Amino acid sequence: MALNFHQLHIFYTVAEKGSFSAAAQSLHMTQPAVTMQVQSLEDYFGTKLLLRSTKRIELTESGRALMPFAQRSIELIRETDSSMSKFTKQLRGRLQLGASLTIGEYILPRLLGPFGQEYPQISISMKVMNTAQIMEDILNHQLNFGLIEAPVNHPDMHMEAVMSDELYLIVPAGHPLAEAETVQIADVLEYPFVLREQGSGTRLVMEEELRSRDIDPASLKIVMELGSTGAVKSAVEAGLGVSFVSASSVKHEVALGLISVVPIADVRFKRQFYSIYLKSALLPISAVTFLTFLRERDLLQWL
Repeated sequence: MALNFHQLHIFYTVAEKGSFSAAAQSLHMTQPAVTMQVQSLEDYFGTKLLLRSTKRIELTESGRALMPFAQRSIELIRETDSSMSKFTKQLRGRLQLGASLTIGEYILPRLLGPFGQEYPQISISMKVMNTAQIMEDILNHQLNFGLIEAPVNHPDMHMEAVMSDELYLIVPAGHPLAEAETVQIADVLEYPFVLREQGSGTRLVMEEELRSRDIDPASLKIVMELGSTGAVKSAVEAGLGVSFVSASSVKHEVALGLISVVPIADVRFKRQFYSIYLKSALLPISAVTFLTFLRERDLLQWL
């Protein structure tokens, strides 16, 4: 019997999850099949790799020695897929992903067209929802991966920055700041704000940048908190306040003269968009190809 990557991947997942049943669920396999593959790996090395108990799986000394090699093999497969995805122009399959609100509503629609032209045989299914829902669907194996607007901490999730973005001040047409070439943040803080809800990626980026400038976000004159960028834009357009949003989300309103984007001289609200997926998962080549597309292309030509 020859050593194979599939068995190393299964062994690593069992060790990470702490049980055969959890690993089987994560790998979409039956528990007996997972057990059989680990036993085959133990037979190959001639040593026990895992100690099985009623509570939790534990690694033996030989199992602990094998873990870094199993992890490196998974990382090498991921790197291989990423490198080779540049050459796979005839890919077929289905790309399933989740995207948080700003990304799903305003960023990805402009990128999926160019991606689809390069890979016309890949069909795309995208769910737009908040980060918590995306993580839940990934953990329940309803989605391969997600794209989110703020970093998250979860022991089972791999996270990687794949796109850059920046928030800008928007004001309604006719606002005192609408025609200014640049403004100071101190001047902006004098006006009422319409903001995304607490916990949204956009709100977190804004608040973190203000705190880094020794400005307490609680000092803002917040007149309204809304659950979507579209609602924020409508409120700003109606003259209810000013806000910070991704420039990509207001192209239409700016072109129509309904909203103005005003640069702030002394503050930049830069952020990253992140991909997240299970550490134990190997993404399908369609997903790897899409993430490579996001990382390596000049996306501003479409945004």
